[in-house]
Amino acid sequence: MLTSNSVAPPQTTTTHIATDTNGDNEEQTTKTNDDQKEKAVFEDNPGQLPDDAIKPDDGKSEDDKASESDEDKGKEGAAVEENQPRLQGKESAEEQEKQKFSDTQISEESALPQNQQSEQTSPKEFEENKQKRNEETNKINQEENNNQDSEEDQSQSVEQHQGNEKSKEWQNQEPEDQQQREDKQKQDVESNEETQETTNGKTKEDDQEISKNDITELEDEQKENKQQNQETTEKDTQSEAQNQETQQQDSLKEENSNESNSEESLGSSIPKESTESKKSWKTQETQSENEKERRKDESNGRASIYGYTWQLCNVTAGPDYIPCLDNEKELKKLHSTKHYEHRERHCPEEGPTCLVPLPEGYKSPISWPQSRDKIWYYNVPHAMVAQVKGHQNWVKVSGEFLTFPGGGTQFIHGALHYIDFVQQSVPDIKWGKHTRVVLDVGCGVASFGGFLFDRDVLTMSFAPKDEHEAQVQFALERGIPAISAVMGSQRLPFPSRVFDIVHCARCRVPWHTEGGLLLLELNRVLRPGGYFVWSATPVYQKLPEDMEIWKAMSSLTKSMCWELVTIKKDKLNSIGAAIFRKPTSNECYDKRQDNSPPMCKNSDDANAVWHVPLQACMHSVPVNQAERGARWPADWPGRLQKTPYWLNSSQMGIYGKPAPQDFARDYEHWTRVVSKLYMSGLGISWSNVRNVMDMRAVYGGFAAALKDIKVWVLNVVNFDSPDTLPIIYERGLFGIYHDWCESFSTYPRSYDLLHADHLFSKLKIRCKLEPVMAEVDRIVRPGGKLIVRDESNAIGEVENLLKSLHWEVHLTFSKNQEGILSAQKGNWRPTTYQASS
Repeated sequence: MLTSNSVAPPQTTTTHIATDTNGDNEEQTTKTNDDQKEKAVFEDNPGQLPDDAIKPDDGKSEDDKASESDEDKGKEGAAVEENQPRLQGKESAEEQEKQKFSDTQISEESALPQNQQSEQTSPKEFEENKQKRNEETNKINQEENNNQDSEEDQSQSVEQHQGNEKSKEWQNQEPEDQQQREDKQKQDVESNEETQETTNGKTKEDDQEISKNDITELEDEQKENKQQNQETTEKDTQSEAQNQETQQQDSLKEENSNESNSEESLGSSIPKESTESKKSWKTQETQSENEKERRKDESNGRASIYGYTWQLCNVTAGPDYIPCLDNEKELKKLHSTKHYEHRERHCPEEGPTCLVPLPEGYKSPISWPQSRDKIWYYNVPHAMVAQVKGHQNWVKVSGEFLTFPGGGTQFIHGALHYIDFVQQSVPDIKWGKHTRVVLDVGCGVASFGGFLFDRDVLTMSFAPKDEHEAQVQFALERGIPAISAVMGSQRLPFPSRVFDIVHCARCRVPWHTEGGLLLLELNRVLRPGGYFVWSATPVYQKLPEDMEIWKAMSSLTKSMCWELVTIKKDKLNSIGAAIFRKPTSNECYDKRQDNSPPMCKNSDDANAVWHVPLQACMHSVPVNQAERGARWPADWPGRLQKTPYWLNSSQMGIYGKPAPQDFARDYEHWTRVVSKLYMSGLGISWSNVRNVMDMRAVYGGFAAALKDIKVWVLNVVNFDSPDTLPIIYERGLFGIYHDWCESFSTYPRSYDLLHADHLFSKLKIRCKLEPVMAEVDRIVRPGGKLIVRDESNAIGEVENLLKSLHWEVHLTFSKNQEGILSAQKGNWRPTTYQASS
């Protein structure tokens, strides 16, 4: 049975920290009992909350509050000091009797309000009070019992503010301080008795009666003090544990100290997303045609997950299962595969809630950069590509490893030589400066993109899940970005005019057929002025088929107004490459005598891609210099922080401020969060992190903040979110559109870290979280991490699901209905399989 224990109400904080990442999950938890609940009334810091979690109740300054706090501590300290054990082991009855009078006086003071407890009673007042003592003795005893709990709470509050070390010091000094108090009390009693003899003729019988009452009070007080000492010892132990827990949260508190309000204490200095801003932004949901109706959850995503049992997926694909690409039921319904429809996405109506098994012999992946050259064979146990492509230096089997010499079909002598050959052919390419973001079509094992990292270039590689089994999985296991996709019947999941270069090296795509339908899709995603690098046999071979293809390609590219910049031959690899350039104006389009391919209609949105069929047309080049695509971005790395020129102050940003200010503040926010919290406060070993996904990116600030470490981040913009993906590409990053109510187009065990900022609270309105978390479990590697920042109720649901999946929840922190969670996936898998459907 699963329980939700991380959801905290406003002004409360729940913290769990686990320190063991490989063994059993050991949690240090803060528990609140009835005594602590009562105690919170008197404390400045209720329960186990961090100090900065308490909001001021008035407009007083911090200095005023600190001064008042010191005065209160002094008063509380006096009260506590007067309630310590007294008069143990008296040598004479006379001294005991004197002490009883003094104890009665102190007991009366204890019953007064806290601000009067530190005042001393004069001898005259003592005489006057003594006249009434017989009548009030029983009443005082009753009030003493009623106020006992309150005094204990006050005592505990003072001790908690003093801390562990002070408590221990106080305990060590207690015997000495007690003796001093006893001596002082003896003097006070003697002085009081002298005054009593001269001013009042009280009888010995009355004194004896009072003495009996005082004895009873002393016995009660000694019992109280004994209990209080035991509670103090227990409190010291609890305080030590609390201090250890506090040390582990130092990084989190450091972030909190930098924020100006309770929301910012979770690193959320960005305000809530503005409702008004949605009117200024399109989404894939609204701008894409032929969008299928999204499945609505009748329970609004809040169905109970208690008692949920996970099972293994009973599918043919086994450990390589991709639900939207291995949907055999839907694939059987296809009437044609002419346009590679069988390689496209066909998602189940209901998201799978089963778990993918691990390959037998699976090991923790090799870290980057060693992983670029070799991976564990049993992590991706497929040898056919090595057999078919081994002579081209794609991949080879070497004992328990798969090795990657860095070659490819067009660069068998290594990718780096080929990369330099391309730049030498067109010097304006300027890898890592003018050219930053590349699309590699039919990437194979993605060695081209893998070695472009050495030139500070980010490459989106893709290939279908076809007979070249697991080629994309090889790439991801190596630490190279890649997705499973195909040039088929639908638009690629990228915005228009975002890639600096599109590359195809023997990518097996028939660009010239059907009026250039597929090449026109590349034209859509290529920036005006960007290059298409085509390295294929029709460029340099004279076989009849190759010559026919080259003739068709030459005619097509000319009609598309692409400039053939150069054809170069690489003597080392015995290949050639033709490099084309997309126009930067509409002049060529206007001069064409034959309008083929045709220009797209004005109603056709070039950015609409979600379930949108390919269009055999071209979109006009932007001519307004304030429009996106009219100018080339700044050179890398300057473009990372530079506000895109086409964001203007008249447009409201996602968070309600003018778009340029929103963009800048987002970057500042994530830079602070990553440096102050993520780098050291979540227990993540970043040296073991390579493949990262931001599951709900906005401006790409999270990815930008990670620019100085050796990771790559795939930014995902949700199909129903404001379409900010073009901004992400403009700053030299990359990403993709997706709907998290469906499975992602990647292999299992692809990512080292997933980051989800306010994703699940929005997502559960449309679909259940169980299949979403099953998908998270599918694409994260064993040992991989998940960071969630969201509303507290969503954090609680995610935490429960992760625990049911046997993930180790390292940290949860909630305050003001906002929270953060950090968790790590283990190796656990169910032992039973789901019934076949």
